[in-house]
Amino acid sequence: MNEYMKHKVDLINKTLLELYSKDTALNMILAQAMNYSLTAGGKRLRPVMLMAAADTVGADGDKYVRIACALEMIHTYSLIHDDLPAMDNDDYRRGKLTNHKVYGDAMAILAGDALLTMAFEVISSEAGIDPAVLLRVLWEISHAAGPEGMVGGQALDLLAENKQITLSELRQLHSAKTGALFCASVRAGGILAGATSSELAALTDYAREFGLAFQITDDILDVIGDDKKIGKPVGSDEKNHKSTYVSLLSLDEAKHLAEQSIANAVSALAPFGAKAEFLSVLVKKLLARQN
Repeated sequence: MNEYMKHKVDLINKTLLELYSKDTALNMILAQAMNYSLTAGGKRLRPVMLMAAADTVGADGDKYVRIACALEMIHTYSLIHDDLPAMDNDDYRRGKLTNHKVYGDAMAILAGDALLTMAFEVISSEAGIDPAVLLRVLWEISHAAGPEGMVGGQALDLLAENKQITLSELRQLHSAKTGALFCASVRAGGILAGATSSELAALTDYAREFGLAFQITDDILDVIGDDKKIGKPVGSDEKNHKSTYVSLLSLDEAKHLAEQSIANAVSALAPFGAKAEFLSVLVKKLLARQN
């Protein structure tokens, strides 16, 4: 597990550095702002999951590292914008000052815009992949990142501040804001690897349960986590008057719901047998995560 993860993350980090050189940038400050957040660390979960899904289906996931890195660009853009004063107004991310605290609000917005746009340039310029397959992957990722996915979920999140929403509404919000990009990551890996319709359905079920478990454990960490390990102050959800799985249920009930989602995710992988070992272990580790 650790060796597999290290190999994937090292490959992703190496490729990210190669994709955009500050030395050839039109604007050095913009390039610095983009790279400040893109190279700030992180678990690289979404790109790893794309490659792991391809491995699970039986392909070589490493071949799709550039497309996987495009997912990390989209994720990083979303974090830059989430941290802005008009959004969550956070000062720290991954133990460092947030992008707007270093480069200012305007440049942080542009850095996010640039990363989002560049992600689709990277995907569409990928050689050696059937154009029809690449077009399908482009649709999956753009749909998950847009108004029916991540951005739509973020809008729901903003509208839910200072309100008591239902558990059903909370689940809908996070299935878009958090879950959609996880789902696109896994589905894109499966599509690139030539997954059958039944294999893709199983991977989709896994990804949806993974996204739910991830969000629940994120809510739990915001209550009982360690600032230094998380990389930002805990209690931001309460500060922003947001409904969470902990606030709507309880700490114990939220943990139980996460356990149920993890069990469902593992069950969804049954058709793949031993080939899905990494994805299975990955979701099981969510309950023990500290950041």
